[in-house]
Amino acid sequence: MRKEINYITIDGRGEHESFRDCITKAIQELKPNEGIHIIKDFEPFPMYKMMEDKGFDKQVEKISDDEFHVYFWPKVEGDKIGIGENLKFDEEKIQKIMNIEVDYLKGNLSLKEAKKKVQNSFKEVTAQEFAVCEQYIEEKGISNDLLLEKMEELLEIFDGILVSNKLDLPVGHPIRTYLDEVRAIRAVLNKMRSMLKNKFIKNQWEELYEKLEQINIHFSRKQNQLFAALESKGFDKPSKIMWTLDNEIRDIIKKAKGYLKEDKDEEFLRLQEEVIERVEDMMVKEEEILFPTSMDLLSEEDFVKMREGDDEIGYCLIETPPPYGNRKEKNTANFQKDELLKDLSKVLEKHGLFTAHSNEAELEVSEGKLTLDQINLIFKHLNVDISFVDENEIVKFYNDVSHRVFPRSPGVIGRKVQNCHPRESVDTVQEIVRAFREGEHDEAEFWLELDGKFVYILYNAVRDSEGNFRGVLEMVQDATKIRGLTGSQRLLSWNNKKSESKKENKDTIENIYGITEETTLGELVNKYPFIKEFLVNLSPKFSKLKNPVIFKTMSSIATLEMISGRGGFEVQELIDKIVKEIQSRNM
Repeated sequence: MRKEINYITIDGRGEHESFRDCITKAIQELKPNEGIHIIKDFEPFPMYKMMEDKGFDKQVEKISDDEFHVYFWPKVEGDKIGIGENLKFDEEKIQKIMNIEVDYLKGNLSLKEAKKKVQNSFKEVTAQEFAVCEQYIEEKGISNDLLLEKMEELLEIFDGILVSNKLDLPVGHPIRTYLDEVRAIRAVLNKMRSMLKNKFIKNQWEELYEKLEQINIHFSRKQNQLFAALESKGFDKPSKIMWTLDNEIRDIIKKAKGYLKEDKDEEFLRLQEEVIERVEDMMVKEEEILFPTSMDLLSEEDFVKMREGDDEIGYCLIETPPPYGNRKEKNTANFQKDELLKDLSKVLEKHGLFTAHSNEAELEVSEGKLTLDQINLIFKHLNVDISFVDENEIVKFYNDVSHRVFPRSPGVIGRKVQNCHPRESVDTVQEIVRAFREGEHDEAEFWLELDGKFVYILYNAVRDSEGNFRGVLEMVQDATKIRGLTGSQRLLSWNNKKSESKKENKDTIENIYGITEETTLGELVNKYPFIKEFLVNLSPKFSKLKNPVIFKTMSSIATLEMISGRGGFEVQELIDKIVKEIQSRNM
């Protein structure tokens, strides 16, 4: 949000050589409570870094393709960066806390001296105050890398002083869900500690690690949902710092599991204390700092909205929580479809292309005519995951396909693309955007091996008919099958068993269990637990359901219609086989 101060306007349209001098002079002559308002006929990206280095914040307003207004205002030490509206605190105390932290981080105080100074200065420091200091400390010349490296030492400085509110929340509240997951993860860690005292038994450790791997779901929901909500309040340090910690935990769990698979028992056992310590440390940071601060920053409406998107990613080691808030529970896919159609309708109605409630009206697209329903169905049925980031580096769209390689949720929409990636990847993301924006390249491709899949990732620069940069299109595809194809296939060959199913299922099977093509995998397995094993044995293509992370992710959103084709069945054929299995068990 633009700071409400007086702005000196500089109209730089058509100006080139003298423009920079005008900016420099304006900065030098700037009075207190003044900022600079720039008008240009293109977005002045080269200015952004320069002004940031000089200590300015900004807001960009695009009036048209050839008119941009950019407002710059000086950052003030301790400026709330939008947080002040949501989180009240004692600014003088915050400054004192930060001064001690900065002196320690810059080497002016030893750990012992900093700890003593904290104890002499404060009776207590709340989790929210500690978090606010994290948010501001970069303005004191402390980099995110240094903050991450020294985080454990900073927490040690405040040991015994740092206090956190105990949260008592109803079941279904998103933060309560995170806390329930933390308790479930901690139970796994306790079991690991116990097993370290006993004789090594591989299959028991394998079972534990299948559970521990579900922590990836906890991370994904936190990164896509909670961090997005916090960033909307101007609080972006969790996504910049904690994301890296999460990834380090992912890596060490993967490393340990590799040792286990390769029968490197000694290496595996030596690593367990570090695995336990890192996971426990992450959960303590969540409980004592992240979650209490989230409760203060976010509104009830924020949490209700967050809950609506949580199901799309899934849950870690717990059952799907009940709905939260006054809104009725909605089917996630239908909700996203309705919202997309609603937003498109508003835009098109605004420009007089058609009136409300006319989703069946045909629209002129580049080649042909399509209704909004058809556009949405096309995106939904593509065998590739698509995400679109606009020219302002804001995530605007992703297609809600059932086979998505990387998790997405509604919380990502409207988010800066840099905040949707771990810190280690941000430089690559920024370089792709820069190269596309400056016209140096139009395409960037990557591929990787992931959980037995070969994943192909392609980034394309999106340009309009005049060659202007309008954004980035990311396309992700599971190319495992394509990669393995050889020779030629010139004859028609179906990938399902439709013809066989017609022969096998001439007699209609009585379905008294209410199972339909819209029944979700989770509903089915919750009612008939043996169906999970039945599906795994039914087709090799269902073998991934044995992976608890994949199963947890799919269970709440994958319907029988969605998974039937993947297993090589017609949906009715699959339903009939499931009904037969249930009947046989009930005899």
